[in-house]
Amino acid sequence: MPSRYIRSNIVRDNSEYYEPIRRGNKTLIHYETMPMRNPTIKERASVSTTTHIWSYGDRYYKLAQTYYADTRFWWVIAWWNGAPCEANLAAGHPLRIPLDLEKALRILEG
Repeated sequence: MPSRYIRSNIVRDNSEYYEPIRRGNKTLIHYETMPMRNPTIKERASVSTTTHIWSYGDRYYKLAQTYYADTRFWWVIAWWNGAPCEANLAAGHPLRIPLDLEKALRILEG
């Protein structure tokens, strides 16, 4: 499974703003934020999903491990459900988990 950053530009920043976190390095290297969009109703309907009821102790990375065998794709579940972090969820909240990860990635990344 390719990284979500595969098409992202690498940004090198040597501004004084980041000096405290550069730890002696001359530049800070990070990835440019990739553009993402919300899937349309038709796109959502084209991807098979399963429902997971959020419960105490759940974490996005744990769900990604369970459904995708890779914790790095926690953000797909978060984005698909419009809940960017676990603090947005309460016990009993239903989450839709896209089962076809590659198709969901193509839709989210446009």
